[in-house]
Amino acid sequence: MLRTDWTRAEIADIYNAPVLDLIYQAATVHRQHHDPQEVQVCTLLSVKTGGCPEDCAYCPQAARYHTDVKVHKLMEVDEVLTAAQHAKDSGSTRFCMGAAWREVRDNRDFDKVLDMVQGVNAMGLEVCCTLGMLTESQAEKLKNAGLYAYNHNLDTSEEFYGDIITTRTYDDRLDTINHARKAGISVCSGGIIGMGESDGDRIGMLHTLATLPQHPESVPVNALVPVEGTPLEEQPRVSVWEMVRMIATARIIMPKAMVRLSAGRVRMTTEEQALCFLAGANSIFAGDKLLTTPNPAEDADQQLFQTLNIRPRKAFKDAEKPSVVFEQIPM
Repeated sequence: MLRTDWTRAEIADIYNAPVLDLIYQAATVHRQHHDPQEVQVCTLLSVKTGGCPEDCAYCPQAARYHTDVKVHKLMEVDEVLTAAQHAKDSGSTRFCMGAAWREVRDNRDFDKVLDMVQGVNAMGLEVCCTLGMLTESQAEKLKNAGLYAYNHNLDTSEEFYGDIITTRTYDDRLDTINHARKAGISVCSGGIIGMGESDGDRIGMLHTLATLPQHPESVPVNALVPVEGTPLEEQPRVSVWEMVRMIATARIIMPKAMVRLSAGRVRMTTEEQALCFLAGANSIFAGDKLLTTPNPAEDADQQLFQTLNIRPRKAFKDAEKPSVVFEQIPM
């Protein structure tokens, strides 16, 4: 039976266990619930880039920071579907579309996103979106268009959150997760380490996720990629052992979730990534970019899979493909 009543003290005991014992425990739990040779391959595309009014201290897409990110309007539907087909041909089974919005607005751009969702779903891919804050009715529209998953990260603990973001509250994030859940959409939510938070903050974020009424189906664990021009540009690199502790703890307390080794992977060796897979990670983002930050090249990931004898997980393995309840979105 899955637990949603974890205490912080229990999670802290797991997180702070001797690292080799922690890896062994996580690997054991992982094998009880997942095929250790399967890794979900996802592709993340920025369909609307830059110009975001938020002040997330890690994000190069915030309009107030002076970074190299150029503002681009929402892509056309045909462009996105071409990218999705390329992702599928390259082995991805989940396609995630990200827009640098504070919140979804009921306008022509959202109608266009609904068309994108419908088109990607028709390809047989698990389609995911990360579009900022979402109302219940907007979540229902996305679900009806065929959306499989919605990503909305907590980023960090509630206690440290205000040091990173002031333009959106922690409760705003939890509300959006709840709206997606109510609409019957799979939830993808995790966070970032390396922003100056304490181990207690990392434990706190995991505690919030693991005590939701239902665990997220996907938990991304990101290592901060410092970007020049953002407030966190001088932050030191997170070590592989910090990533391993986060991944292993997430695996133990949320055993059925897909735990995604996300941002920061570009700076990891094959051996370091293998440690993360051993500790319970079973999902990655493929492609040379994660929205605007670098990611390993396609051929590097192919070599990684060959070296570790890993195979891509099939789409919709544990759930049915979403159905579309309308044929055409009115313009």
